[in-house]
Amino acid sequence: MYNEIDLDKIDLSSNPPSEEPARQYYFMAKCREMVRNFKQRHDRFPTACVQTFGCQMNARDSEKMVGILESVGYRMTESEEADFVLYNTCTVRENANNKVYGRLGTLHNYKKKNPHMMIVLCGCMMQEESVVQKLRESYRFVDLIFGTHNIYKFAELIVRAQEADSMLVEIWQETDKIVEDLPVERKYFFKSGVNIMFGCNNFCSYCIVPYVRGRERSREPGEIIREIEKLAADGVVEVMLLGQNVNSYGKNLKEPMSFAELLQKIEQVEGIERIRFMTSHPKDLSDELIEVMRRSSKICKHMHLPLQSGSDRILKIMNRHYDKAHYLRLVEKLRAAVPDISITTDIIVGFPGETEEDFLETLDVVQKVRYDSAFTFLYSKRTGTPAAAMEEQVLESVAKERFDRLLKEVQKIAAKQAETYTGQTLPVLVEQVNTQDGSLVSGRLSNNSIVHFPGNADMVGTFVDVTLEECKGFYYMGRKVDRETTSAH
Repeated sequence: MYNEIDLDKIDLSSNPPSEEPARQYYFMAKCREMVRNFKQRHDRFPTACVQTFGCQMNARDSEKMVGILESVGYRMTESEEADFVLYNTCTVRENANNKVYGRLGTLHNYKKKNPHMMIVLCGCMMQEESVVQKLRESYRFVDLIFGTHNIYKFAELIVRAQEADSMLVEIWQETDKIVEDLPVERKYFFKSGVNIMFGCNNFCSYCIVPYVRGRERSREPGEIIREIEKLAADGVVEVMLLGQNVNSYGKNLKEPMSFAELLQKIEQVEGIERIRFMTSHPKDLSDELIEVMRRSSKICKHMHLPLQSGSDRILKIMNRHYDKAHYLRLVEKLRAAVPDISITTDIIVGFPGETEEDFLETLDVVQKVRYDSAFTFLYSKRTGTPAAAMEEQVLESVAKERFDRLLKEVQKIAAKQAETYTGQTLPVLVEQVNTQDGSLVSGRLSNNSIVHFPGNADMVGTFVDVTLEECKGFYYMGRKVDRETTSAH
């Protein structure tokens, strides 16, 4: 395990090991040597800036890369004028790509002033062949490009890129390798994401993820439990289990295990008070999982269950493998098992061929389910997906009008749902001092709702009972109930 390894005692005169993760520790030691050489030349430590785009899996990947950078001696900064700048990219939507291209222009200007600056791009966007080709042709000042499958080789790639005299590109199309036990710098000391699986087998017709993240690969349950036990020993009280489709966890293991069975094992870890997970696919949401949630005192009362469309016709074209009736039955089962559960969702508006009737079916589901919140998206054509080649692309003006109607309905319902909790006293895990008002702290309920109330920095990482005095639509203003707080330290 990382904490037990002294990088300064690694023999760099020998050849790098072939086994992982020992090989990466060897290259981390080489990186540390490079950092020391930099300090001798410039009389300061090099700075590094990591910017994360996209989902919580990307955020977790960035924590790992920050952990490696810090362990070899880089000083982290928010400034993109750093000596080392890394963009961990997302490609789910086209505007995410455009944002990266736009910011690269700024980085190029910084690099002209600071020639030893290293610019690194990784993540899902880099798995697109057309993106890499564009970068090779038009952004040759980028030093290193790598994909989603070889993030664990970060230290090795830095060394190779430093030794190269041109852009280094290492993109793997597929891998079955999972390498953990590397440094991680968590954003919060009291909560952490935990990858339980990687990749996706669903191939929804609009989605680029299976093409850039690869096929499903589940981590061994013993490895997951050991990681969570170490997190708990380090003061973590809440874990977020991460996967593109956590409900299909364990299907490819030598000894298959269901997600519900994994959750029951995690519940037994002493010190863990809250368990969250995302994302769940409706086609794989089992009665077994719902029953485990019903019985559990640790699994949070929140289910993110993407709908995407309420139209059976569109759902079939999307390749979602469920229909409207099946989705509504799942919601009924969840609410029967966990009456105060918060249900959130993702909805796409303007999918190719969507008619007004199809859209009204989506609105009908929204009105029946009464979501606590919803992420609503205008369909974004992603080159390389089946949907991108479909005829009957919906006019942008039509899609936008539907999107506005949907958003208005979602917000109206969500505000009414939130009002039902006003006056209740519930435990809040305090996450930070409020960024707008230093006299307040901010935290989350089990159902993921945000609460602001008077407090101080000493409360961060503790559970506090809070009376929800006023609902502000998407958050609550509350008042601490006097009792001893439970420390997450």
